[in-house]
Order: sequence, then C-alpha cells, then structure tokens
Amino acid sequence: MAGGRICLIEDDEVMGGALALRFELEGYACDWHRTGRNALAALEHQHYDAVVSDILLPDTSGEALYTRLLEQHGRLPPFVFMTGHGVVDQAVRLLKLGAVDYLLKPFEPDLLLAKLKQLGGFAGAAAPGADQLGISPAMRAIEELLPRLAHSPATVLITGESGVGKEMVATGLHRHRDGERPFVAANCGAFTESLLEAELFGHEKGAFTGAAKAKRGLFEQAADGTLFLDEIGDMPLSMQVRVLRAIQERCIVRVGGETPLPVDFRLISATHHDLKTRVEQGLFREDLYYRVNVIQIRVPPLRERKEDILWLAGRFLERAAETDEGRRKLLSPAAERALLDHDWPGNVRELKHVIERACVLDDAAVLSPESLFGERAPGISPAPVAPLGDYLSGHERDYILRALDARGWRIHDTATLLGISRKNLWERMKKLGIERGAER
Repeated sequence: MAGGRICLIEDDEVMGGALALRFELEGYACDWHRTGRNALAALEHQHYDAVVSDILLPDTSGEALYTRLLEQHGRLPPFVFMTGHGVVDQAVRLLKLGAVDYLLKPFEPDLLLAKLKQLGGFAGAAAPGADQLGISPAMRAIEELLPRLAHSPATVLITGESGVGKEMVATGLHRHRDGERPFVAANCGAFTESLLEAELFGHEKGAFTGAAKAKRGLFEQAADGTLFLDEIGDMPLSMQVRVLRAIQERCIVRVGGETPLPVDFRLISATHHDLKTRVEQGLFREDLYYRVNVIQIRVPPLRERKEDILWLAGRFLERAAETDEGRRKLLSPAAERALLDHDWPGNVRELKHVIERACVLDDAAVLSPESLFGERAPGISPAPVAPLGDYLSGHERDYILRALDARGWRIHDTATLLGISRKNLWERMKKLGIERGAER
C-alpha cells in the first residue's frame, strides 16, 4: 500500500512515538513535531495528506495553530484533533472551523486509523467507493481475490453469518466478471416452495390461478449475467433437484410449460449454514453441494474485523445525510467506543439499522451512546491500567496476526498487504513474539 504523508503534532514522548511507529507500520510517512512552532514551519513548506494534532501543545494550542493556518492559507489538509481535556462543545467549534474530527484521550489507535482511511483522496487509503468492502485485512484480502475469480468459470459459494455482507461480495464479484450484464438475486429462504419454483423458473400463462400471462424466471433473466442464490441452504430438497438439473444441463422448463429453454448464466450462492453438516443431516443434496462449492469465500463476522466498524458507520452516516439536506451527523468519542465494544450479533445489517435509527430519532448534531443504543448503551470503559506502549503493541500484534491469517502466513503477500517490507515485517514479528500457530 503506497502511503500518504501525515503531520503528527504531539509533545508527549510515549504517545507521539507510539503513534509515529503505528503510522509507519500502516505504510504512511510521518513527520512528528513536538511543538506548534516546528509544525507551523513544516506545514508552510511540506505537503501533507492529513494532520493529527494535540490541542494542548507546550507553546500554543492546536486550535490557535489551526486558526492561524486558516487565516494564512484558507485551504488546509484534513485535521484530526486529539485532546484529554476537550468536550463536545469544543469539538463542534473545531468542526465548524473545518476540522474533520476529534478524539478524546485515551483512544484506540484503530479509531484514529479508521478516521484517516475514511478521508476521500487520502493517499494510502482507498476512497470509500461503492466497490470497497472494508478496511480490515480480511475484507481487503477478499477485494483482492475478486478480480482473480472474475475470469474463472467456477461457481462460488459465499459463507458467513446473517448480515455480514455476503450480497455485497457477490455484487463485487459480478462487477469484475460481467460489468453491465444483468445481476439477479433470489433469497431461497424467503419464499414458499411453490413461489420459489415460479420465481426461479418462471411460468406459462394459465399455469396456476392468477397467472394471467407468461413470466420469465430468474434463470432466464440472468442470461449472460450472474444468478445469485442467497441462503441456498434453506432451499427445499425437492427444489434442489430442479436447480441441480438447471445448473448441469443449462436448460430449464417453465412452470406449466413443456418446451426446454436454454439458459446461460454464472452462478454465485451464499449461505449462513454449514452446508457440509446439512448434507450429513440429509437436508442438502451432496451432488448439489459439490456443484455450488467449487470456490468458497468466507466473510468473517463484524466482531472479528473491528477495523471496519467505524468505517462502515461513517458510510452509513453519509448516506443518512443524503436524505437530510446534506447535514451529516457525527459520533462522539464515547459513541465510537460504544460501537467498538458492541458484539454485533446482527453484523453489518444491525450496524446499519442502529445508525439509521439514531439519525432519524435524534436531532443532535453529535450522536451519543444513548442515541445509538438507548437504555442499552454500554457504560464508560474503565480507566487504562497498562502503559500506552504495551496497549499499542497488543493491538499491533493482533493486526499483524489478522493480516497473516488473511494471507495464509505468506510473508511476502502479508508484507505487501500491510504496505511494509518483508524485513520490516520479520522484525515486527520477532519483537512481538509472533510465530506460526501463535494465539491471539
């Protein structure tokens, strides 16, 4: 990953050093300044993609520095402020001046990194476009896999818990495969058996009561494109026989019809079930299992990729702003911590609903934990009991382990994913005690 350049303004030796090291690990170039005077001189002569500044500096305040730069230049790189003394009113004042956001100390480094990666046009982080699935190593690995699968005729099975975003992966694969060709989807668990049959295969006029005219089914509608069978594990056994025949013979017969109709499509399936277990239980045909499970993509639950939580929340807030005259709501630091602490049993779908509900029901410009979760809002986390260096090392170790898992522990591929050299990765693994089989 080709990194951007960050201006870090922080006089605390431990925190500044830890953040500078973490930025380097993420692939960013970082200039670390301990005073406002030195930072001001650097900002006059060096282009930065983002500025991360403490509000309380030894020779001035971050707010005074920001105001002075605004008066001199007008247009500035994105600013994210850090403070141990700020309140929401101060955050709103800084945001009205043009700052991107602020973080209340102590905070998780992943919070800051997520904010930086949300910035459109920030070098080193893909802009949050429609094709992006997330910023976690697991989702970035899936994104990089899709172009390779696009040229393969093999059927793909996407697995994962309900609400993790399996259809997003399917549509992403379709965009790489077929471009402007049709993408049609059917939720196999949402229809009765007779309705599902008519939905997939279509029907002739008069085939049943209410069939006033002939209708093309999804197999026909997906001609030369992609057919996505969501929750295929919930498909009745009798329907599985017909679907298997259609996949094998590339030919279907409409309900109430007799004429075989050729169909040409690419198949993607998805399920939250363990299909192998369903086969053993006699609930899923083994021959169909091997037909749909040629290549499998597992989408991990949201609780296993916490890096994506704030990134996704930001996208949902942007969408909500589109229906609210462009007024984008913000998350307070406490709200962000509440999002990160939640287990998300409903995954991305649950997060989307939480954000949408809060934007509709709360008129405040800055959303609190109570805005998101009501009376179920988690309490404030206990005060830190470990040194910042130990805390950051633990998160760095977990992040590297996730990247190694995503790349099958291939050092070259993992280093490329992290945007660092193989030597740097080996050194970090040695320092953090990471070896194959290491437990998180």
